[in-house]
Amino acid sequence: MQTGGIPEGWRLLYRNPLANVDDSSGFIMEGEGVASFPLGRMRLESRRNPEEGQRANFVLWCPEQFPSDVALSWRFRPIREPGLAIMFFAARGAGGLDLFDPALPVRTGPYEQYHHGEMDAYHLSYFRRRWPEERQLHTCNLRKSFGFHLVAQGADPIPGVSDVADCYELLLVRRGATITFSVNGLPLLAWEDDGTIGGPALGGGRIGFRQMAPLIAEYSNLEVYGP
Repeated sequence: MQTGGIPEGWRLLYRNPLANVDDSSGFIMEGEGVASFPLGRMRLESRRNPEEGQRANFVLWCPEQFPSDVALSWRFRPIREPGLAIMFFAARGAGGLDLFDPALPVRTGPYEQYHHGEMDAYHLSYFRRRWPEERQLHTCNLRKSFGFHLVAQGADPIPGVSDVADCYELLLVRRGATITFSVNGLPLLAWEDDGTIGGPALGGGRIGFRQMAPLIAEYSNLEVYGP
């Protein structure tokens, strides 16, 4: 497995500390999530009761678009379990449209809108603690859509909230057809998109943070690198 480090020679394309409300200016919320900054980090949680199911979940999109070759680095700290956290990347509307093209149906948070809706994306679920079976064996899942194709899986080393002492450094790298993911420098999964699953490899697009209620989690130090 590759180490998942930022490729040599790549440059910083975007940096956002996510430390205060001004840093979230321009971000686009789908669903009833709310962002706050009580400790100088962006804290996300749902306004809705988790008993409402998928209607309680949400996605917060970064306003920038990025190339297909990209390295995403961010810090993550879970505050309250259970729940689930996902990073969407290479997200575009169906047929190559921009993700926010007004011709596309409105998205409001339910997961089906993101894997069987009018969009394509990779989605990495890196903190999966919503259901008992997910808490019994912690894994990271990489999926490709359109569709719900599970293309890679690795172990998740992030502990439960009671044992979390600090933020965790997450690094997701897409270089050519290869996608790698690591936490605190520990390689967890690698996959090469050769186009045999879910059609041709996806191009550039947008990134977004997804949460499944009742998770509360904090994010900071978002950095994006590219060639």
